[in-house]
Amino acid sequence: MRMNPLRRVLIQAALLLPALAAPILGAGHARADDTTVRVGIMSAEDEDVWAVVSEEARKRGLTVKLTVFNDYTQPNEALENGELDANAFQHKPYLDNQIKTRGYHIVPVGYTAVWPIGLYSRKVHKVADLPNGAVIGVPNDPSNEGRALRLLEHEGLIKLKPESGILATTLDIVDNPRNLAIKELDAGIVGRSIDDLDAAVVNTDWALKSNLTQADRIATEPVADNPYRNFIAVKAGHETDPWVKTLVASYENDTVREALARIYKGTALPAW
Repeated sequence: MRMNPLRRVLIQAALLLPALAAPILGAGHARADDTTVRVGIMSAEDEDVWAVVSEEARKRGLTVKLTVFNDYTQPNEALENGELDANAFQHKPYLDNQIKTRGYHIVPVGYTAVWPIGLYSRKVHKVADLPNGAVIGVPNDPSNEGRALRLLEHEGLIKLKPESGILATTLDIVDNPRNLAIKELDAGIVGRSIDDLDAAVVNTDWALKSNLTQADRIATEPVADNPYRNFIAVKAGHETDPWVKTLVASYENDTVREALARIYKGTALPAW
């Protein structure tokens, strides 16, 4: 019996469907294996760095959704509350203080970069030229104030109590031979106040935002054994989640190393 031509075409098409469908199902399964993680970072230059990190993560099957903050206190709160899966903006002294004062359950999982803090001035060109009674601005948050005072001590401008540690405050100054006036200011303001001060200790990221340059920097903290390396952090208990290792690897590579040098103009150093 001869088969109707139309029926023959329909049967042939039906036989082809499984073969045509197989690649589509396979592709869909590959996408289902991807993971999306929410990462909190600070605004400005770090956004450009993390655009590179996000692309490196995409190559590894990890989608990074960034949340950008302008306030140092918010990323840890968001991570603790489950609004983020990770953040990347802080060093260990800062996190230790946050845990002590706020009870957070946050742990570092991989290093990012270090920004050596500097002493800047537009009135003198070297530390030795600072006058008696000079007004020196320092950040007022606990970890960065201690860091700033340590730099002033390293330059021979003040002496701190030996037991004061990295969270030293102005109350720990035991010798101030030049009668310096230490002015405590918000980290985001101290750099912008440079013209009203004789000098200021400013974090590198805020120095860039305040248009301070290396020509304005008259001293820099030592880099060797620096405790202020920044890192990626997650909520305690998630350190071994599979995506964590992938996220860290997406940062700790030569592509991001080159991006740090380009975007931060040599002021940020890889910390891994």
